[in-house]
Amino acid sequence: MKTPEEYAAKAKELFLNGYNCSQAVLLAFEDVTGLDTETAARLASSFGGGMGRLREVCGAVSGMFMIAGLTNGYDDPKAKEEKAAHYAFIQTLADDFKKENGSIVCRELLGLNADGSPVPAPRTAEYYKKRPCAELVGDAARIIALRLQNR
Repeated sequence: MKTPEEYAAKAKELFLNGYNCSQAVLLAFEDVTGLDTETAARLASSFGGGMGRLREVCGAVSGMFMIAGLTNGYDDPKAKEEKAAHYAFIQTLADDFKKENGSIVCRELLGLNADGSPVPAPRTAEYYKKRPCAELVGDAARIIALRLQNR
């Protein structure tokens, strides 16, 4: 496994190369998840912009949760103890992100409301000045990497 800072840098790079926030986080962990690029990108594609630009849960947080599920999730629907342990892990990740950023909700993090448009804003220099998404992506990647190292 790479260092948390290496995962954070990779996630930021992927975001700046055009992947959405969720894709950037999930793709940074291909070495951990075992997913190929196309599968990971498709899986996370719905979660950008706080779930399809609805400005709900931050896509970076959703990517972090996908990694948690792939690495520590459960698959037996009757596994009550494993389910509870996994949900506790998810809540810990959310708390870690909230402590650093104040929220896990896209609209609260960016000060934006859903505008009803499914069309993403162009990625211009002005876009990056107004949105801390690259930093949020890096935070999510670093948080999940730290937690995975300590499991």
